[in-house]
Amino acid sequence: MHPFFSALEQRVADPDRRIRSPSQKAVSQCTCGQAIFFRNSQCLACEAALGYAPERGAVLTLSTTDGEAWRIADEVDGPLYRRCANLHSAAGCNWLLPAGDADPLCLACRLNRTIPDLSVPGNDRRWARFEAAKRRLVAQLLTLQLPVVNRDEDPQHGLAFDFLGTDIDGSTPLTGHDHGLITLNIAEADDAHREQVRVQMREPYRTLLGHFRHEVGHYYWDRLIADSPWLDACRALFGDERADYGEALQHHYETGAPADWQAHFVSAYASMHPWEDWAETWAHYLHMMDTLDTALSLGMRAGDIELDFQPYTHEALSEPGDAQADAFLLLVNAWIELAAMLNELARSMGQPDLYPFVLPPAVIAKLHFVHRVICATGDTRSSAT
Repeated sequence: MHPFFSALEQRVADPDRRIRSPSQKAVSQCTCGQAIFFRNSQCLACEAALGYAPERGAVLTLSTTDGEAWRIADEVDGPLYRRCANLHSAAGCNWLLPAGDADPLCLACRLNRTIPDLSVPGNDRRWARFEAAKRRLVAQLLTLQLPVVNRDEDPQHGLAFDFLGTDIDGSTPLTGHDHGLITLNIAEADDAHREQVRVQMREPYRTLLGHFRHEVGHYYWDRLIADSPWLDACRALFGDERADYGEALQHHYETGAPADWQAHFVSAYASMHPWEDWAETWAHYLHMMDTLDTALSLGMRAGDIELDFQPYTHEALSEPGDAQADAFLLLVNAWIELAAMLNELARSMGQPDLYPFVLPPAVIAKLHFVHRVICATGDTRSSAT
C-alpha cells in the first residue's frame, strides 16, 4: 500500500490522537526546541540555518562544515548538502540539494524555464509568492511518489514553468499547460487582480496554489492517463477528451455551465471539457489530502463534533471492489467532516468558506479514480527502486 496513504489512514482512524507525524511536516522543531515551518530558512530563536530536505519531507536544522557544505544537525556522519542558490534571491528558496550536485539549484527551482523580469517593480514580490506555492506543490508531488522531472532530464516529458508578465506589445499571458510547459500570469500574485478575476469568472475560489495544482493535473493526464490502460475507465467517468476543446471552451463562455452541473462536477469550470474536469478533480484531490495531512499533524479532528452528514459508502466509488476502497472512504469522509469544521472556523472570523464546494456522489467516484491512479503510480515507482 502507498506509504503516504497508509500513514494518513492510521492517523484518521486513531481515536486517541497518538499518531500525529505527517508525511509532510507542517511544523517541525529546531534543535533548540523552537517550532519551525515549511517556509523557514533560519530559526527565529537561535538563528540556526534551516533547510528543507525533499527526500525526508521536513525542514531540518543544519550545521556547517566549511561554509559551503552542510549536514543535518546531530548527524555527524550524515550526507552533505548545499543550500539552493535561490536562497538569497527574491525566491527565498530554503531547499537543500546534495553537496556533489553540479547544478546550483534545487529540484524545485530547476523546473523554472522563465522567471519574471525582476527589473519591473513588484516582480520580486510576485516571484516570491509564486515560488512559495510551487515549492508546496512539488513537495506534495514527491510525497505522493509522482514523477517530477525537468526539461533538462527529460526534454520530451519533463515539467517546466514560465512565469510571465505583460509583454512590450501589451499582450497578457494566458495561464495554461502545453505538453509539460505550464505558463502562469504573474499578475495572479496580486490579491486585488486575482479577486477581480475571481468575481468576473464567478468562481468561489482562486489561489496561486490552486492554479499550480490544476495545471499540473493536465501534465499528469498526459503522463499517467493518455495511451495507458487507465484511458477507457477515465473516459467513462470524465467523458471523451477527443471532443473539440476550442468548441467546448466557446460554448462554456457563451452559455455557462449546465443547470445541473453541481450534481456531476466539482466546479462549474469542470463541466467545460473532460480535460478540465480531470484537472479540477485532480486539484481538489491534492487540496484535500494536503489539508487533511496538515490538520491531523496539528491534532485537529472533525469527528469530535456532531455533523448532519451521511458518510459515503462503496456504492459511490469508481471501483467498489478496489483493494483500497475502505481506506479511501475513510479519508474522503474524514475530509468532508474536516472541511465543515474549517468552514465554520472561517465564518467565525468573517471570512469566506475555506472549502466552498460540495462533493456529490459523481465527484466522489472521480476522486476515487484519481486516488487509484496515484496509488498505482506510487506503487510502481516504489517497486522499481
